[in-house]
Amino acid sequence: MSDNLYDLLASRFPADRNRPCFILSDGSEISYGVLEAGVARIAGLLIAKGVTPGDRVAVQTEKSPEAVMLYLATLKCGAIFLPLNTAYTEAEIEYFLTDAEPALFVRDAIALAAEAADAPPLTHTVVRDAGDLASIIYTSGTTGRCKGAMLSHGNLADNALTLHRIWGFTADDVLLHALPIFHVHGLFVALHCAFLSGAPMVWLPRFADAEVLEGLKRATVMMGVPTFYTRLLANPGFTQAAATHMRLFICGSAPLLPSTFAEFELRTGQRILERYGMSEAVIITSNPLEGERIAGSVGYPLPGVELRIAGGETGVIEIKGPSVFGGYWRNPRKTKEEFAADGYFITGDVGHQDADGRVWISGRAKDLIISGGYNVYPKEIELLMDEMEGIVESAVIGVPHPDFGEAVVAVVIAAGNGSAEDEAALIAAARQTLAAFKAPKRVFFVGDLPRNAMGKVRKNLLRERFKGTFG
Repeated sequence: MSDNLYDLLASRFPADRNRPCFILSDGSEISYGVLEAGVARIAGLLIAKGVTPGDRVAVQTEKSPEAVMLYLATLKCGAIFLPLNTAYTEAEIEYFLTDAEPALFVRDAIALAAEAADAPPLTHTVVRDAGDLASIIYTSGTTGRCKGAMLSHGNLADNALTLHRIWGFTADDVLLHALPIFHVHGLFVALHCAFLSGAPMVWLPRFADAEVLEGLKRATVMMGVPTFYTRLLANPGFTQAAATHMRLFICGSAPLLPSTFAEFELRTGQRILERYGMSEAVIITSNPLEGERIAGSVGYPLPGVELRIAGGETGVIEIKGPSVFGGYWRNPRKTKEEFAADGYFITGDVGHQDADGRVWISGRAKDLIISGGYNVYPKEIELLMDEMEGIVESAVIGVPHPDFGEAVVAVVIAAGNGSAEDEAALIAAARQTLAAFKAPKRVFFVGDLPRNAMGKVRKNLLRERFKGTFG
């Protein structure tokens, strides 16, 4: 018997394979039968190109049904899927390819699917054990080096089945999918819930108000990041009538402001279901489908997840459970550092549990910035900026932003006084090397940086000083 995740997902495809899987923005549809046939052909092509079980397949491609077929085909042939953000620069990509040593690097899933049109399909699924790797998700590190979280077939299957059950997915649902698919939210959480239901997806290449409002007419569930909801609320076309037939709005990947939660309920009469997850464990906690959803809380630990707070009433969140990853790719030292002696994974997020067992996240122990749902670690940006001409030292922080949740801001000591032209030049230089979501949106020039007795920069003071930058 195989524990290959693809077998589980395919076993839940609708009996009528003519049922739509993707509903595209132009009104056309791609059926589950077409999806399944495409997966088989691409899997056959991967094998013809020399991909063997356990090999890595790295992918940096635009969102498309063919990209989903490639993901599933990688699982089907027993290889390991390695998705990469489409915004990554060549310098960033070079690091991932060197570290992961993929057997194949795909930058155009549509072209690959076209090439596979005449390939002999793979008619069976390669047997995999639950502990075999299904995917490697690279997460930014506080030292500036990304590390690959190794997720097994068992990790992903357990999380998918749990979410499908607790969020009440059925074959009657239609999921609005406007998320990127290089991130666990869009790739694992959203896709797996739809596949396990044999449900259609309103498939949008990205979030755009007009397309989302049109897509909501056919959908029953929407998954998004806080930015999606703030943009909807800013659109007068998003009325209670536009949401009245929706059964569930889910939010994650970044903290949802209580004000957004309250405004959404006032506008629609519905409460957003907020949950908490990370690359290393997919989803960890969730507000209830039936029961009270409270603004500011990320809900209760998922069934099977053990969660504790280290260091007192408020402290670092540590977790153990079947969806927690096995470690970091080729990095035993970092793996050892991130796990407690008794096997709990140290998330680095700070929070507490109330008497009812709800989890509340109050901060991040490692200065992580979450901008538009994407994780940004300041050290990577600081290492780059400190090498720029005229920069003596930099400190990178996240400050509140009405659209992105948080925005990246650099506070620098410069050899000169610093001008608007200097600020623009530094931002432009950062964008040459970094993905746009990592590059600072503002640069402030200071004479000195606040420090503690040990000489460490007190970023909390900088966050307080510049918190009103974006209104």
